[in-house]
Amino acid sequence: MTDAAVRMDRQYRWQRHIYDLTRLPYLLGRDRLIADLNPAPGARILEIGCGTGRNLIRIARAYPGVECFGIDVSNVMLETARRSIASAGLADRIRLAQADAVTADPARLFGRQSFDRVMISYALSMIPPWRAVLAHAPTLLGPQGTLCLVDFGDQAGMPVWFKALLFRWLGWFHVSVRTDLKRELAQLAGAADLQLRVRDLYRGYACLAQLERKPLPHS
Repeated sequence: MTDAAVRMDRQYRWQRHIYDLTRLPYLLGRDRLIADLNPAPGARILEIGCGTGRNLIRIARAYPGVECFGIDVSNVMLETARRSIASAGLADRIRLAQADAVTADPARLFGRQSFDRVMISYALSMIPPWRAVLAHAPTLLGPQGTLCLVDFGDQAGMPVWFKALLFRWLGWFHVSVRTDLKRELAQLAGAADLQLRVRDLYRGYACLAQLERKPLPHS
């Protein structure tokens, strides 16, 4: 087991039981991200850092024709996710695997080379090598694939006191706001030849972004 897996298992061994309830008030924009996925029937959707499976369950219910996949480095979170998915009657629609977000190999994990949507929801702020995760994610996209993500924004529209309080509070949970996220996304779009759409939500509290493959030129 990797150091990251050990650290996350230790952090979430007990928190996982109340994770979804306690995160609901402040992990804003997740359902907006799901609504914006807009996958075609039969599409394959991968969530990096799927945690308790909350998002995958919502995706499977919202888009009955898609295949859902999730990876997480924490085995204890995956245990909770598997129970929740089974309880929702979606075990035949959602597949999970333990993997590091930086090196995940979908061909080995799921027998799938690529996905139509790859999504990351409030995971980059919890992964120390988050830039490496961003760099790896586009390699998992199919020819018309889209990388979709939401995370804490730069808080540019928030009062100074709120920003300071939020950053300190999140630090207690080993969460670091990536204030340069939009700049990194722009650099990634250029390096990977992707089209970037980014939006600030709730006065910069959250950042919602899509990076998609550019359409092939007509012959």
